[in-house]
Amino acid sequence: MIFTTKAEYGVRLLVELGRQSEARPVSLKAIAEAEGLPLAYLERIVALLRKAELVESTRGAHGGYRLARSADDIRMDEAILALEGSVAPMTCFVDDRSETGHSVLCSHEADQGHGCATKLLWTRVQGGVFKALQQTTLADLVAFSNKTPTRDLLHA
Repeated sequence: MIFTTKAEYGVRLLVELGRQSEARPVSLKAIAEAEGLPLAYLERIVALLRKAELVESTRGAHGGYRLARSADDIRMDEAILALEGSVAPMTCFVDDRSETGHSVLCSHEADQGHGCATKLLWTRVQGGVFKALQQTTLADLVAFSNKTPTRDLLHA
C-alpha cells in the first residue's frame, strides 16, 4: 500500500504541532523550514486538516496553527482519511466507508460473471492497515519521534 506525499507531509506536520509544548500557534513557514517541506504544498494540506477539525488556525502577527485537540485524542485513521480520502491497497479496490456502515467495492467483481478472486486478500490487508491506523495516536508518534533516531532503532 502506498500513501501519497499528502499523507506523509500531513502526518509530519501534525507531529511537529504535537511537539509544541505550548498552546501557542506555530507558523507553517516555521514547520516547512524545520521539516524541509514545500510551504505551498503544506498550505493545501493544512486546509484538509482544518476541514477535518484536527488543527485550528489563528490569524495575526502571532498567528499560525495548533492542534484542535490533544495529541492523545487524534487517531491516525482520522488524519489519513482527511488527507487521502480512503485507504485502499489496490487501485481496483474502493473503500466506500460511510457513517452508517462499511462497504468494500471491487471493480473486478463484474468480470466474467463471478466474484473477484483476490477481494478477500485485499479486504484483509485494508482491514489490517486501518486497524493499525485506528490504534495509533498522534501522541504515540510524537513520543516515538522524541526517542532514539530511527537509524539506531533499525540496527538495535
